[in-house]
Amino acid sequence: MIIETSINGVDLQFKTAESLFSPKRIDRGTLAMLSVLDLKEDDKVLDLGCGYGLVGIYVAKVIGAENVVMTDIDRTAVEVARENAVLNGVGNIKVVQGDAYESIDDNDFTVILSNPPYHMDFSVPKKFIEKGFNRLRIGGKMYMVTKRKEWYKNKLISIFGGTRIHTIGDYYVFEAEKRQSSYSKKKKK
Repeated sequence: MIIETSINGVDLQFKTAESLFSPKRIDRGTLAMLSVLDLKEDDKVLDLGCGYGLVGIYVAKVIGAENVVMTDIDRTAVEVARENAVLNGVGNIKVVQGDAYESIDDNDFTVILSNPPYHMDFSVPKKFIEKGFNRLRIGGKMYMVTKRKEWYKNKLISIFGGTRIHTIGDYYVFEAEKRQSSYSKKKKK
């Protein structure tokens, strides 16, 4: 199955698989997250839980594939994301398989983007947020989109010291900026 779309004037096409998230159409939450994203030419971006690669490939088309890393725990997602990168002319994106950050050595991202699984327990987004803080440069931002508000708001505030919430339809896009080197320092105050 192939999905064709245009996001902010960038034409894209994606091969999908039934086993992957939102295989028949572009997820509205993902589009909401991308609508508030302010990319800069020198950003270094991590697409965390990349699925078939929509977010990372869109970002690569805007700022360059050499500035993007995509990761997913699912082998099929990684394979399809790699195929989609080639299909969209950004085949040199780094795509790795691993659980959250386990296969990624970088700790100088300026942007981490994620549409985490939020219909289950909070163990995955908890790991994404807590471990992601230390993968960002000072001034770097984590963006997450969910349909749940309170838990994410409280978790991001506890780790980042604050969060901006964009309400778009029935989605919440959280934007949290790293302002200090370790959230444990904040706890000591």
